[in-house]
Amino acid sequence: MFWLVGAVLLLWLAQGPVVLVLAAALLAVPRIRWWVQDNLHVSRRVMAWTAGVVAALGLAAVVVPDGWLPIPPAPGAWAGPSYVGRPASPHPVAAEEVPANPHRSAGEPADRPGPLGLQPEVDTAWFGLERCGRLEQTTPGFLVALCAAGDSRTLRVVDPQTLRPVASQDLPDLREGSPCDGESLYLDDAERAVAPTGDREVLAVRTSREGEPDLGIDATWDLKPYVPYGDCLVSVAPDFSGRIWWASHAGLVGTIDPATGQVGVVDLGEEVGQEVAVDAGAAYVVTDEAVHRLVVGGDGTPQPTWRSEYDGVSGSAPVLLDRGTVAITDEVDDRLGVRFLARDDGRTVCRQSVFEKGEGATRSTLADLGAGVVVANDAGYASSRRSVLGFTAGAGVARVDLVDDGCAVTWTSDAVSPSSGAVISRPNGLIYAWAKRPSVTGVSAWYLTAIDADSGRRRWGVRAGTGLLAGSGRSSVVLGRDGSAYLGTRAGLVRVHDRR
Repeated sequence: MFWLVGAVLLLWLAQGPVVLVLAAALLAVPRIRWWVQDNLHVSRRVMAWTAGVVAALGLAAVVVPDGWLPIPPAPGAWAGPSYVGRPASPHPVAAEEVPANPHRSAGEPADRPGPLGLQPEVDTAWFGLERCGRLEQTTPGFLVALCAAGDSRTLRVVDPQTLRPVASQDLPDLREGSPCDGESLYLDDAERAVAPTGDREVLAVRTSREGEPDLGIDATWDLKPYVPYGDCLVSVAPDFSGRIWWASHAGLVGTIDPATGQVGVVDLGEEVGQEVAVDAGAAYVVTDEAVHRLVVGGDGTPQPTWRSEYDGVSGSAPVLLDRGTVAITDEVDDRLGVRFLARDDGRTVCRQSVFEKGEGATRSTLADLGAGVVVANDAGYASSRRSVLGFTAGAGVARVDLVDDGCAVTWTSDAVSPSSGAVISRPNGLIYAWAKRPSVTGVSAWYLTAIDADSGRRRWGVRAGTGLLAGSGRSSVVLGRDGSAYLGTRAGLVRVHDRR
């Protein structure tokens, strides 16, 4: 009988939950159930061996350092294709030349080439139940990851090839029940990781010392005198002069002069839930009621220059585009749309609805295509429970472009990217999404999927994980300097790269 139990377990690992369903159905047949009951016997020796193996595996998971083991796959390893489609050829996306922010060392990931699907390889690293939702890459190539486990936050420097941490720094925990996710991060011109903390401070953490990876706090700016208890920091971003912009959930927007520590603040009186966007002349903040443009006054205090109301609640941060526009999402008559605003005066240039009425929503950042954006639909995705056992949330990825007489939907794909949005590689002309394939066998398989930016056609996809641990938990795909694509899942890091 032991061989039969082993065979069922192997089939379950290979084909997923459908095997257990079929086994339960067979046990409902009286003759089969009686036969199993008559022959079911497991010796003490077998039980001891089984308990020993389980204990050894559990001990290894606890003792082995983070990043040294792959992310455990869920049952269903053979239930779906490991690769679909065919490799793509680069076809760059045209965009206006925009001056780079001199105080962001990581540059713009959209200007990096991503994988083309040439026999792609998938590497994973298990970090327990830590989700590294924010990734940046230093000039030498090391990844800087901001990882979360409950209310705790840890900054890590990670080897880009092995995905193993080489340095770690604990950050202050978030306040229990905090409305902020504590996952804003950027690398400044000295390659320091600048991030807000749960105790209403902004830290600048060095990422190397004498050329070797290292983490240590270089500077701290305490905002508790300006941000009251119960509020929290949503975002930090540098402007072109090096001043740090920050925003709080309650609607406080301020600046920090890193050289003097001078802080200026203005109260917008509206809740903020998204990152701040900054161009050469101003900062743009989307609240739950309007989009605001602010400039720095003579004393360092932010000065609002315009306020543009919109309908519904925007689930995306403002994205700066060509033709002097900024884009957000909104909802009108229960239908998701993309609204383009003029950066100089805040007027609405145009608005274009996407997806069907009542079937569209997003909490992901828009992908910047220069004269347009790509928006991913995550309607119905309230938590990872909505994607278990092969189920999916709202489907759809759409491209919306500015045209001569307004804006229009260029294409819509049926790809399902329920929580990660989409990112663009302008040199390759590909859009990357962490997509889920529906499965009648109950297998939750996640694929890094490449979509043609011109046509919306899915070019290729590679399976990068299965089960709840492979879900992104709203992390976004990040393109590396070497052409790899990285993503922080609910249990660690994933790297996808073309075979070399």
